[in-house]
Amino acid sequence: MRYIDQMTDRLSPSGIPVPTVVRPDDVHTDYARDLGDPGQFPFTRGVQPTMYRGRLWTMRQYAGFGTATSTNERFKLLLAAGQTGLSVAFDLPTQMGIDSDSPRASGEVGRVGVAIDTVEDLHTLLADIPLDKVSTSMTINATACTLLAMYIVVAEERGIDRSALSGTVQNDILKEYIARGTYIYPPSPSMALTAEMFRFAAAEVPQWNPISISGYHIREAGSTAVQEVAFTFADAIAYVQQAVDAGLHVDAFAPRLSFFFAAHSDLFEEVAKFRAARRLWARIMRERFGANDNSCRLRFHTQTGGVTLTAQQPLNNVVRVTVQALAAALGGTQSLHTNGYDEALALPTADAATLALRTQQIVGYESGVSQTVDPLAGSWYVEQLTDAVEARAVELIAKVDALGGAAEAIKAGFFQEEIGRSAYEYQLRVEAGETVVVGVNKFGDGQDPPIIPAPDFSSLEREQVAQLARVKAARDAGVLAATLAAIGDCAVDYLPSHVGARRELMPRIIDAVRARASVGEVADTLERVWGRYQPTM
Repeated sequence: MRYIDQMTDRLSPSGIPVPTVVRPDDVHTDYARDLGDPGQFPFTRGVQPTMYRGRLWTMRQYAGFGTATSTNERFKLLLAAGQTGLSVAFDLPTQMGIDSDSPRASGEVGRVGVAIDTVEDLHTLLADIPLDKVSTSMTINATACTLLAMYIVVAEERGIDRSALSGTVQNDILKEYIARGTYIYPPSPSMALTAEMFRFAAAEVPQWNPISISGYHIREAGSTAVQEVAFTFADAIAYVQQAVDAGLHVDAFAPRLSFFFAAHSDLFEEVAKFRAARRLWARIMRERFGANDNSCRLRFHTQTGGVTLTAQQPLNNVVRVTVQALAAALGGTQSLHTNGYDEALALPTADAATLALRTQQIVGYESGVSQTVDPLAGSWYVEQLTDAVEARAVELIAKVDALGGAAEAIKAGFFQEEIGRSAYEYQLRVEAGETVVVGVNKFGDGQDPPIIPAPDFSSLEREQVAQLARVKAARDAGVLAATLAAIGDCAVDYLPSHVGARRELMPRIIDAVRARASVGEVADTLERVWGRYQPTM
């Protein structure tokens, strides 16, 4: 037995054996079949022929806190510092379809993101930002239809045609049932609404991504890198099938599908994950759906790992974020957010957010990673890891298929159990010292984490509630009632019992938003027809 085969006691974070050394005959990758040149199927080496030599990834910093006014100021600061796209964090009530004046929102308004109740708030959030020149990513799911409608109305009221808008709504509801919890409606009408948003985007906002299928939150919940890829693609298969079943041609909407992955600190496994994901998605789309090459390209945004940030010795997070940003760049991401070093303690300060952006800029402009495409290709270790990640992800997807697909796997608790087990095993390794977290279980200094002053959220909440009251007082009650009634009438078509063609729901939501309907009013109207999801586990 060769020396290499005896030394496999080391494992990657996903449990993949890591030999001491990898030799050429340990790698079974065929260049034409498994790699190909950048921009060519199966896109392992990148979705564009020149990648960052042509244009760097879009640099986004996830921002949103308190009121629309304060968040607008942060956006302008970041754009002035060189950010090339916006990324909006919404507060929990907005994500859950609850207005700021609801008793259910008390104490949560503006805490984990910006509070948006009506289109007037979005006007304020986006003030002085050229929407036809800057793309905007919105991390919103159950209420994604309403926020997209608001964005369109803001543009139209500024005289900007919706066809000129570019950006993304996350709109990944399956992941909410699996890992995050900001769902409202049951899966069936939620999935039907997703297909409607695919249709609407393809017809009306062709530069807009109507979904960002998210492995990031699956990873944040404790999954491994392999599970992140497999479960994300299991969800994506369900969305594509839903849209095809609704009568859409796969190549009409698939080129605008986007994905969202995490970048953690095991540099080589993360690079291998991104490369394997591109190859696997290309094969899924061609083999399952007969998609053309443009629909087979995996386009994704990356965010550095929130769960990897530590409150202890928070400046260490600068180094972690740098390694993770490097992994994303080496892995060929199209868009990147780098976390602020203080985010384990509070919302990121302006200084921390700016430093996080500078981290991207240094990686992009000074490190040399953008000079050639896929610079780690041909590394025997990276190619072996790429093959292993893909193979293990394929096995997990097969298990989901055997359960009847993503929706049935969610009902059975398969995703949740697998992720929970991985999270538990990771925590055991940390507590045993087998997995080192610098400053936490090794090299600690015994000091308490620093305290970062928090905003006066009570004052922010009162300000937001007063703003909402002003908007409600100025509305035409008759027009508002008619537009909400139209939504409710149309929503019946999205119930599983409905037979025949569905009426288009998005134009009706836009009409309601134009009449200054609130996020909560639209959500409540849909909930009265569709009901509220009650988890069985």
